[in-house]
Amino acid sequence: MRLGGRVYTGGMNRVRKKIVLEEMYGRMMERFGPQEWWPGETAFEVMVGAVLTQNTAWVNVEKAIGRLKAEGVLEAGKLHGLGAKGIAPLIRPAGYFNLKAQRLWNLLDWFVGKYGASFERLEGVATAALREELLGVTGVGPETADAILLYALGRDVFVVDAYTRRIFSRHGLAKDDATYEELKALAEEHIERDRQMYNEYHALLVMVGKHYCKPVPRCAECPLRVMLPKGSPLLKAREDAGRMTNDAMTNDAMTNDQ
Repeated sequence: MRLGGRVYTGGMNRVRKKIVLEEMYGRMMERFGPQEWWPGETAFEVMVGAVLTQNTAWVNVEKAIGRLKAEGVLEAGKLHGLGAKGIAPLIRPAGYFNLKAQRLWNLLDWFVGKYGASFERLEGVATAALREELLGVTGVGPETADAILLYALGRDVFVVDAYTRRIFSRHGLAKDDATYEELKALAEEHIERDRQMYNEYHALLVMVGKHYCKPVPRCAECPLRVMLPKGSPLLKAREDAGRMTNDAMTNDAMTNDQ
C-alpha cells in the first residue's frame, strides 16, 4: 500500500467541491488561525523572496534578505546594477545562489528595463497579461509568478505548491498527475475569488503540509483527517495503526499477567 495514494472522486460535482474546500478552510483556520502572509516589509522584498524561496526553507530566505538589507542593496536599481555575479555571494544562505542570482537578475532586468522599477506602472497591466510577462522571464515558473502576483502585487490569483497538490490529491479533489494550471483552476473556480482569501488559504495549506500532510502523513493529528474520502489508503493506514497499537497493549497486558 502506498501511503501517498488517494482515491480520486472524479464524480465530485462543482457544488460538492465548493463545500469541501470551504470546510477545509474552516477547519484549517480553526486550528492555525490567520497566517497574514507573505513575510516582507515591502512589495519589492516580497518579489525578491518569491525567487529566493525556490527549493529552500523560508528561514534561509530570511538570512539572505537580511544580508541584502545589511549591504544596503535591497532596491531594484541597486540589485540590478550588481549583476548576477555581484548578487550571488549576498544570497548564499538561500542555497543554489549562483542559479538564483541569475534568475533574480533576470526578473530585475524585466522590472527595471520595462517598468522602470515602478509598481505603479505595473498596476495598469491586466493580471493575465502580467502573468504571461512574468512567465516569459527565464527562471520564473508558475508558482513564482503567482506568488509575485498575489503577495507582491495584490492580484487575486491562487498559488499552487507541492503541499496544495498533495492535500488536494489525498482528499479526492484532484488526480495525482494534475497539472499546475488544473490545480490553480480548481481553486479559483471553487474558492471565493478574493485576494485575502487566496492569501490565507494558501498559507494554511502550507501549515497542514509542513506539519501533517507529509510524504509519510501524520493523519491522526491533522485538522483535515475527518475529511479523507471513503476508501482512502490513508484511512486504512490509520485503522491498521490503531489495530497494531491495540494488539501491542493487549500483549503488554498479557505479559504483565504472567
